[in-house]
Amino acid sequence: MVVKKKKEMQVTALTICHQDLETLNSLADVEGKNLASLLLHCVQLTDGVSQIPYVKQIVPLLEKADKNGTCDPTIRSCLEILAGIYLSLSLKNPLKKVLASSLNCLPDFFLTEAIQSFTSRLQEELNTTDLYSYRKVIDNISSCLENFNLEKKFAGNHIVQTQLMNDLLVGIRVSVMLVQKAQGLQRIHLKISGSPTWQSMCGLLSIFTKFLSDDDLLQTIQSTSGLAVILFIKAMFHPEEKIPDLISSLLLRSVDCTSVPEWFLNSCRSLCCVDVSESALLFLCQGTLTMLDWQNGRMGPSGEALLLDTVHVLFTLSSQIKESTLEMFLSRILASWTNSAIHVLESSSPSLKDSLNGNSSIVRRLLEYVYTHWEHPLDALRHQTKIIFRNILQMHQLTVGKSGFEESDLAADGFIFELTESLLRLEWHIKGKYICLGCVVDCIGVEHILALAKTIPSQILEVMGDQSLVPYASDLLETMFKNHKSHLKSQAVDSTWIDKWHETWVSPLLYILCEGNLDQKSYVIDYYLPKLLNCNPESLSYMVKILQTSADAKTGSYNSRGALGALMACLRTARAHGHLQSATDAWRSLVSSARIKQGLIHQHCQVRIDTLGLLCESNRSTEIVSTEEMQWIQFFITYNLNSQSPGVRQQICSLLKKLFCRIQESSQVLYKLEQSKSKHEPENELTKQHPSVSLQQYKNFMSSICNSLFEALFPGSSYPTRFSALTILGSIAEVFPAPEGQAQTVYQLSHDIDVSRFQILIECFASTFETVKILAFDLLMKLPKPVVQFQDSEKLQGLFQAALALSTSTKPYDCVTASYLMNFLIWQNALPSALSAYLKTQHIACGDGDKSAAVVERNTLMVIKCLLENLEEEVSQAENSLLRAAASFPVYGRVHCITRALQKLPLNSLQLVSEWKPVVEKLLSMSYRLSAVVSPVIQSSSPEGLIPMDTDSESASRLQTILNEIQPRDTNDYFNQAKILKERDSFDFEDLNASVPNIDASAEIKGKEGKTCDVTAQMVLVCCWRSMKEVALLLGTLCQLLPMQPVPASPDGLLTVEQVKEIGDHFKQHLLQSRHRGAFELAYTGFVKLTEILNRCPNVSLQKLPEQWLWNVLEEIKSSDPSSKLCATRRSAGIPFYIQALLASEPKKGKMDLLKITMKELISLAGPTDDSQSTVPQVHALNILRALFRDTRLGENIIPYVADGAKAAILGFTSPVWAVRNSSTLLFSTLITRIFGVKRGKDELFKKNTMTGSEFFSRFPELYPFLLKQLEAVADTVDSDLGELNRHPSMFLLLLVLGRLYPSPMDGTYSALSMAPFVPFIMRCGCSPVYRSREMAARALVPFVMKDEIPDTIRALLAKLPNCTDQCFRQNHIHGTLLQVFHLLQAFSDSKYRMNAHFQQELADVAVCTQAKLWLAKRQNPCLVTRAVYIDILLLLTRCLDKLTKGNQPVLDHLGFWEEIRKIISGSELITGFPYTFTVPGLPQYLQSITKLAIATVWAVAAQAGEHTRDGPISFSQLLESSFPEVRLLTLEALLERFSAAASCLGDKELPPLLWNMGGTFLILAMKENHPECLCKILKILHCMDPSEWLPQTECCIHLTPKEFLNWTMDIASNERFLISNSMSALMASFELLYILCFQTRDSVTPKLKQWVQLVVSSCGDHLPTESRLAAAEILTSTTPFFLTNPHPILGLQDTLALWRCVLTLLQSEEQAIRDAATETVTTAMSQENTCLSTEFAFCQVDASIALDLALAVLCDLLQQWDQLAPGLPVLLGWLLGEGDDLMVCVESVHQAEEDYLFEKAEVNFWAESLIFVKYLYKHLSRLLSTSSWNPLSPESLCHLQRTTSEQCHLLSQLFRELPPTAEFLKTVEFTRLRLQEERTLACLRLLAFLEGKEGKDALVLSASDSRAQANQLPLPGTQTAC
Repeated sequence: MVVKKKKEMQVTALTICHQDLETLNSLADVEGKNLASLLLHCVQLTDGVSQIPYVKQIVPLLEKADKNGTCDPTIRSCLEILAGIYLSLSLKNPLKKVLASSLNCLPDFFLTEAIQSFTSRLQEELNTTDLYSYRKVIDNISSCLENFNLEKKFAGNHIVQTQLMNDLLVGIRVSVMLVQKAQGLQRIHLKISGSPTWQSMCGLLSIFTKFLSDDDLLQTIQSTSGLAVILFIKAMFHPEEKIPDLISSLLLRSVDCTSVPEWFLNSCRSLCCVDVSESALLFLCQGTLTMLDWQNGRMGPSGEALLLDTVHVLFTLSSQIKESTLEMFLSRILASWTNSAIHVLESSSPSLKDSLNGNSSIVRRLLEYVYTHWEHPLDALRHQTKIIFRNILQMHQLTVGKSGFEESDLAADGFIFELTESLLRLEWHIKGKYICLGCVVDCIGVEHILALAKTIPSQILEVMGDQSLVPYASDLLETMFKNHKSHLKSQAVDSTWIDKWHETWVSPLLYILCEGNLDQKSYVIDYYLPKLLNCNPESLSYMVKILQTSADAKTGSYNSRGALGALMACLRTARAHGHLQSATDAWRSLVSSARIKQGLIHQHCQVRIDTLGLLCESNRSTEIVSTEEMQWIQFFITYNLNSQSPGVRQQICSLLKKLFCRIQESSQVLYKLEQSKSKHEPENELTKQHPSVSLQQYKNFMSSICNSLFEALFPGSSYPTRFSALTILGSIAEVFPAPEGQAQTVYQLSHDIDVSRFQILIECFASTFETVKILAFDLLMKLPKPVVQFQDSEKLQGLFQAALALSTSTKPYDCVTASYLMNFLIWQNALPSALSAYLKTQHIACGDGDKSAAVVERNTLMVIKCLLENLEEEVSQAENSLLRAAASFPVYGRVHCITRALQKLPLNSLQLVSEWKPVVEKLLSMSYRLSAVVSPVIQSSSPEGLIPMDTDSESASRLQTILNEIQPRDTNDYFNQAKILKERDSFDFEDLNASVPNIDASAEIKGKEGKTCDVTAQMVLVCCWRSMKEVALLLGTLCQLLPMQPVPASPDGLLTVEQVKEIGDHFKQHLLQSRHRGAFELAYTGFVKLTEILNRCPNVSLQKLPEQWLWNVLEEIKSSDPSSKLCATRRSAGIPFYIQALLASEPKKGKMDLLKITMKELISLAGPTDDSQSTVPQVHALNILRALFRDTRLGENIIPYVADGAKAAILGFTSPVWAVRNSSTLLFSTLITRIFGVKRGKDELFKKNTMTGSEFFSRFPELYPFLLKQLEAVADTVDSDLGELNRHPSMFLLLLVLGRLYPSPMDGTYSALSMAPFVPFIMRCGCSPVYRSREMAARALVPFVMKDEIPDTIRALLAKLPNCTDQCFRQNHIHGTLLQVFHLLQAFSDSKYRMNAHFQQELADVAVCTQAKLWLAKRQNPCLVTRAVYIDILLLLTRCLDKLTKGNQPVLDHLGFWEEIRKIISGSELITGFPYTFTVPGLPQYLQSITKLAIATVWAVAAQAGEHTRDGPISFSQLLESSFPEVRLLTLEALLERFSAAASCLGDKELPPLLWNMGGTFLILAMKENHPECLCKILKILHCMDPSEWLPQTECCIHLTPKEFLNWTMDIASNERFLISNSMSALMASFELLYILCFQTRDSVTPKLKQWVQLVVSSCGDHLPTESRLAAAEILTSTTPFFLTNPHPILGLQDTLALWRCVLTLLQSEEQAIRDAATETVTTAMSQENTCLSTEFAFCQVDASIALDLALAVLCDLLQQWDQLAPGLPVLLGWLLGEGDDLMVCVESVHQAEEDYLFEKAEVNFWAESLIFVKYLYKHLSRLLSTSSWNPLSPESLCHLQRTTSEQCHLLSQLFRELPPTAEFLKTVEFTRLRLQEERTLACLRLLAFLEGKEGKDALVLSASDSRAQANQLPLPGTQTAC
């Protein structure tokens, strides 16, 4: 044996440069014990092996230095030298490994410095330009990645991890780019396998392979690595012909290791294994398709094989991958595959064409993928399905060789034709249908689609009321009409083609615009109309011409735009898109000025918006605004500010802002023209006038607009008015800023702001709506600073004092007012002097820098200090007595003001840091103290009722016992044992007070003003939870805005690490232990801010806090400790919020590891368990899962856990514990919403909130076997023969899920997840003994049966029904089967795209089958429930067949169907009577079904017989005489429908002969009817009938004279025991009688007329139900021509005015429906012959806002016509003054209500504006008095008003003097009420003075000096009025 000599190891010694050596010499200590000395000794050695021990001593030396806690400059310099040494060593030098090993063990304290040293050195190397150094740089980067444990170093440091990932991605991309660019260089150097280039590429390939297989990396890195691997293989593998085979073996995981090169095996060994990960395979497929050359089939047959292998791998992966990001990658790769296939097919072999044609399995699977994913929630994935589908069509086109063929040839292709038909058969709620049909249109043209479905444009327009479908529908329509236009133009010889195009595309559009619903029209206008006009602008004139002709006939209403609305919408769209060249020309040639004004005040809100948009919008931003347009805008603003709809308000403000921008930009053009003095006149308006004239018009217009807007902010103006006015003013301030330098602006808002208007804006802070406060504050901030500075320091001090008082008000909204006041006062320079009286500390000097910012910071600091001083004192008092604090000074207001002040301050750039530090510390301290005070209430097991409302001492003693018992010692041990309150015979108050020191013994507390007030539970709870809420928001604000110190000694930070941890612990305790929802929901808001900050924080220890908190709470949940304070009731209270905040703030770009681990833990806890002790953790887990599935921020990351969540919910529903079942139900409901979307309608089960079975089960494949197994288990035992009742709780949930699925187009043929196996089990569930379960099974069955299979399924189900001779059967089974038949038949009858003949035959076959089981509908069947369902089936069949034959019924007669139905009705209980003496199950249902069938039979017999015979089995008279109200009610409803249609002329035919001469019948019925609803229908029928038909019969039929019958109806109308509907119906019927009797015996019915008027008046009060007021409005409308506008009044003046007052009251109702109904009354009144000239809007549909003005105009005109001005004027003046309102009583009642109740308020009308009514009434009275020739009135007739007015003035003066100085804030309600009455009184005084002849006509103009508050004088009538 030969002994080999051991080879000595040669190690190159490490060296350093001369500069580093000098540095070490200077840093080395004398003793030689520091790091510099160690390194100096090391580098002086020449042998590398000898240097190794020195290197190993580095870490122990640094560990000793770490104990001192400092990193001195010596160590920092040494670390930099070490980094240089490491990077200078060669890749194979052992010293490099030793040094890396040592550096990996560095103490954490030095880690940051070492990282910085390495980073800076690497950065220097990367900046090198030396080509020969690149290899060394790459090697160094590679060694750093390989040798240093980055995961350990940066664990938890998300910021560094993300940066490293991005750096890594850039490196891979650079490598790929380098190899792609240097193709020639490759071929030279790669021939030598040992060359450096070859070795580098092998090394890189090995690294990329590792990256590809590492699932911990970002998927973008894996994806790029997959590209790099394929690219490197392509570059390095020889021969090239075998590359496809090699890659195929990689993808198929079948690499033969013996046949591949060694370099490949060494570099890609992990890819040659069988267990390659799914993601690695996916990205290899991506690299294959991206990096290989697929053009022109260059890779030959092996390339074609690789193409097919790739797609099969992708199909396999699609069934395995469920992660959303990988799904996204897969869809893109599949789309890329189809692109590659198209390239290959252009020159491929016949075999490949056979494999890829439309009928191949690959294409079928691609189509299945499209159908499965076209409804996917990810938009990008849905877009990929469109690409795939389009490419499928192109692939098929290439395979059949028809790429150059005509569209008609391609359309005839079998695959294309079948595909088109299958798409057309789908429901329109499927988004993918639109996408795919668009591709088909591009492929074969729209003509072939129209041939198959001629009405497809109308069908698509019909679904455009659904916002989610609108983009898809409009894109498809655009594709279609563009294709159609080009097709027609190419074949046309003249211009007649446009008529066909208009008929196809424009006519359906016009129909929708005039007749469609609101949403439908809005979306059509926004999406479809612009595209249509852009395609063919000439269509505008065609549309306008048609709409103009029908605008007069179709004026529209409150719920219909009519032709006028359609016209305005078309013109608006045309102008906005540049199809109208000039606005003025448009008005002249297309629409009149009158039409524009009608549109601006139209009753329908969208017509008003469209008309305004027509005026404001233009495609040219510098288009001049004409004078006429400005007048129209002014007119619009007068009547449209008070819009209740938020959407309408936003649109108005947005459009007006566009107008202001046009004015501003066009004014700049005008200024330039004016300055240049050009001879060339500008276009349009400027051709008529000089630029200076236009500019002056602009200025006047803007000033007029601002005047109108400030006038709208009058006392008592509504929230909508204030919102609109302030928003528009804010837009003006924004669009017209103060000019800077040489800039010019046409208008400045600040020029129109005086002291009174400034006061108006300040008073807006007192509004109860916070939006108004925000708008007012923002507007004030936009104004120049001198405008908003207080000159009066006393006023400033008063406002600050008011703000302090409001901050401790017991009304929660008062502290919001205080915060806005304080935030505004903070901007005042004079605030410090005003604060001197409130601050104990000295004045604070301003910091340096921006003067304005420094003042704001100083003032904010002073305000917060002032609030803190008060807060500290109040918290101390609250610690002694929480009840006193709740009653007198709830402290949450102070905290709220502090938070709001901080939020307005830029806290990251503070100047007074030293001043802020103690303030922040005190804020935290006070927050914790306040939290400790209120926690006992918030954390008690029943916070809502903690303090009873007793005030006597005995109750107070009991209260102490209760409080002592339920202090936060309560736990969740009540799950194991009951809590029993111990009985006590006596109470020791001292002991009790000692045990509960923070609660007083009495609930009777002295308030602020010394008054005694009761402390209710509500007060205490509100005080506590709001305090906790404000503390949470304050802490969240501090965390979010204040900078955190990276090092404890940092001088600039305001929060330390320890303080942040304390805040986190506070949130944790509060969220996990609070019981009150308001408290923990808002604590969650603050906690989210904290967690978001922590995840972005550079401090690693803070970054890890959320993770630590998460593990701790999960452990506590799992422990199920009885002493735990976690709340298991109240849906786990704050626990889900706590975990939700921790998970939702996790960086989304990472791997979401916390979410994954947490979900696994929760799902394991939520599953069923045998351990009864684990009930609480299971409940917690279910509740937390519910919260996480609801959180939209988790997005698609939560979807992989939906299946497990659904399993837990369904299994939990079977638990014997109620708490588990309850939580499972809530979780299941959330999952249904998460999967199927939010339900937005009442009946959308089979529409939007559904998906195909293949899509559902492909997204959640685990649910397929689970649901099938569960359903099978339920079906097997659902109705056992043992007779035991088994309810199967989970059946409900199973059927609920399955009922939302429907078959896929591919289902049953190609889908592996077919829905067919579910069908028999669902059918068997129909046998359930539970009625609701049978119903759900029937509904769930429908979507599982294909439309083509429904007739066969129905026949099979009918065949299963027993015959009449069978002895043994169960009615439950029969009922379940019949329900399934009924729902299937209903779905089949609603299906579309069926030829009538085929459809009719199938229905006829079903009808034949039903006849075989007719005994079930007869008395032979004793069960009324099943009889009812069978009758419903018969009724549905008759309707379907009758509809098909259009009423001729040949099929029904031929089948003998009607004869059988006659027999059923003749033998039914309707004819023979009911033998039952008690209520039988199913009786109401049976009665309704048999009655509906009987009514249908009567109509059918009448239609056949005409006027000849009436030999039906039953008549209406028999039905009406039934003893059952259900029968009578259904019959009356059917008759009322016919009578109403005949009365309103809406029916197609007149009243059928069958219903002639029935007046007597209804009279008799009315007298004996005792069922209220039936009586209501009878009275309505009588109202619809002609009175001359039934009035003469009253004596012979009911033995009453007409007058006696009138008395009877009036008694019903006035009797309170009747329903409102009955009273109103009687009132309507009595009107008909009154009107007729008036002409016969007027005197005798006068008392009844007065009584009738009083009844109408009493039905119009605001306190009455909506139904009553709507009916009153309808009565007023119908009686208008007779009572309100009759030229010869029937009623007396007082009664007539009383009815007019009703109209005016209803016009000011808060409810839109009532206002609209009252507007109809005004419209009717304006349209009479004697009133149509009173206004310019006769016969127009107007809005309620202007209707109020118009009504008063008509009334004043009528007074003149009637010559009743003298007696009528006092009444109108009384309206003006507001007679009937006792001012003193009103003020006292408001004060009393505010004192007694916290939240309970009387009904308030938030829409009505009493001063608007006063303004309009004053305007018309002044006009009337100024223009009419009225006779002077005697002084006696006005003495009452004069006396009342003078008393009112005296009382107002007295009450104003009693108010405090800042009453507008401290006594807002009283102050506003007095101001309103002041304006009324002033108006009345002026008119009275004019009437007395003391002043001339000028006296009718109110002056500001007459009012106490000059800023709020009565607005003058505008120049632009409605009448």
